[in-house]
Amino acid sequence: MKKILFLFGTRPEAIKMCPLVKTFSLDSNFKVKVGVTAQHREMLDQVLDFFKIKVDYDLNIMKPNQSLHELTASLILKITEEILYKEEFDYVFVQGDTTTVLAGALASFYKKIKIVHIEAGLRSSDIYSPFPEEMNRVLTSKIAYYHFCPTQTSAENLFKENINDNVFVVGNTVIDALLLGLEEIKNSSKKDLIEKYENIDFSKKNHLSNLSQTGEFWKTF
Repeated sequence: MKKILFLFGTRPEAIKMCPLVKTFSLDSNFKVKVGVTAQHREMLDQVLDFFKIKVDYDLNIMKPNQSLHELTASLILKITEEILYKEEFDYVFVQGDTTTVLAGALASFYKKIKIVHIEAGLRSSDIYSPFPEEMNRVLTSKIAYYHFCPTQTSAENLFKENINDNVFVVGNTVIDALLLGLEEIKNSSKKDLIEKYENIDFSKKNHLSNLSQTGEFWKTF
């Protein structure tokens, strides 16, 4: 059995990671743990509550007037001491380009844990735009073991940087989050919300990015 840590800290990360957390949690080949840094405290909690995600480690990292230097250093230290020293993980999943992503990747790399980067390969080719996200994702790509790209262009960006191994084009899990969210609503008693989505043509979902596209890749873990 492989042990996986899903690590994220902001609302966008949570939205795109929750479908993966749920999918892996249903597979007996994996033991799943969730760690949050809470870069977005209230917004993050709203997403976790909506998708019914249980958090195993909550670092609650944010402080008033915290500098980027302090945030990054604190993240690396807390991720290491409060999560990675307590359990042995085979893989750490990070998503996107936040400071949590870079700090989580570095902390995992120092422990020689394989890093799985979701939404890999996005590039602006300007190290200061967006700042610091562009360098967060560039540096994470250098140490990640698996690279799951949303588009072929993203994959080609990695190839140009001589990153050729374990690069897969899988689409964007935000679509899975949408479909999962609609399912949650359908199963609730909020009929007024359900009616807002009744005209969506779900027959087109196979043309979107969903987890069935990446299922075979997950089995390689």
